[in-house]
Amino acid sequence: MSDQIPDPPEVAREVFTGEAWSRAEAFAELLAGPGVVRGLLGPREVPRVWDRHLLNCAVVAEAVPRDVRLVDIGSGAGLPGLVLAIVRPDITVTLLEPLLRRTVFLEECVESLKLGNVEVLRGRAEEFAGRREFDVASARAVAPLDRLLKWALPLLREGGELLAMKGERAAEELADAEGQLRSSGVRTAELVSVGHGKVEPPATLIRVVAGRVPEGPRKTSRRKDRPSRGRQTRGQ
Repeated sequence: MSDQIPDPPEVAREVFTGEAWSRAEAFAELLAGPGVVRGLLGPREVPRVWDRHLLNCAVVAEAVPRDVRLVDIGSGAGLPGLVLAIVRPDITVTLLEPLLRRTVFLEECVESLKLGNVEVLRGRAEEFAGRREFDVASARAVAPLDRLLKWALPLLREGGELLAMKGERAAEELADAEGQLRSSGVRTAELVSVGHGKVEPPATLIRVVAGRVPEGPRKTSRRKDRPSRGRQTRGQ
């Protein structure tokens, strides 16, 4: 499948600079090869791996503050989490994914790309509520916003941000989640457009800033974090 990867568009060199360029090329090969074979990326997505996946995820970095701890919920094939780790070496990224076959792929990618700012953590978001805390949570095609809020907000510090990649239904999802947003005590929730001049159409995010966490959802646990295969991958 990797022979079907198109040449990167010129704008890709503007987005992926320095060491990020070679890592992006290598990640494209991993997605189009092992990623397709293992069912993490559809074969029909290979010709669109640069514009629909790598670039579309990379521009999310425009909305990510510097030097933050980011958790990518339901990371899947590492989109957008691995791409953000590639373009933003200043941040630390936790790829949170419950399925073993996906965490194995993610571990192999982290090792192959020599990313020292990434850990792979196997589990569901609700398992780590109150046990891990992050500045930013990202998610792409994981769940509708009202459900995603229940998973992401307990992982965020007060003032932390959820960046949910959404498509044409972003405004509708935001309206549908109004009740959940209100009951969760969030500070703000808005649509953000990123990637102007780099991807067409620009990527649409729903950005939610966490407020004070309501009493009840967070519960402490004595269980230790459960990295995939019993270890963290290239942790800090």
